[in-house]
Amino acid sequence: MQKIALEITGMSYSQSQSGAYALILGEKNGQRKLPIIIGTFEAQSIALGLEKMKPARPMTHDLLKNFADTYHISLKEVVINKFENGVFHAILICESNNEITEIDARTSDAVALAIRFECPIFAYETILEDAGIVLDQENDTTQSREQNAVKEDEFSEYLTDELEEMLQIAVQNEEYEKASKLRDEIRRRKRV
Repeated sequence: MQKIALEITGMSYSQSQSGAYALILGEKNGQRKLPIIIGTFEAQSIALGLEKMKPARPMTHDLLKNFADTYHISLKEVVINKFENGVFHAILICESNNEITEIDARTSDAVALAIRFECPIFAYETILEDAGIVLDQENDTTQSREQNAVKEDEFSEYLTDELEEMLQIAVQNEEYEKASKLRDEIRRRKRV
């Protein structure tokens, strides 16, 4: 599968999920972006890594980096390899003693580690085709679309079965706008 290089293009507070942030990864040689909802701790860790700030005591991602360095394990690259039920999955490609190993990871943790190891971040082309968005060059339109991307991801924490139950309840309660959003999300997932 073709891998596309990504870079961190932004991070903002999620307006659709309390206590969450939207991490925006952009295609290095293109216009597509992946909006990924992450938790507060991961957002803080990514921000500290980007600013090259060292806390008085190591945070979890710093500890993992120190551990890997001590035992001569290097992180070669991070690959976002799956998008299932509205959730991104990643793998860490590690090397130790000339052996390559893949380790499953949450995308937010993988990005936080990529920053510390200064290694590249990739996504498969199929992921960008399915979940990537293209933002306009104008700032107002970009902000509006990023906010919409975050809002569209409001159901990312739910499994498809849970969404189907929520759809039935919304229809019973005559919440048709919510029902249509749920229906669209269920259809989108079934196409993937």
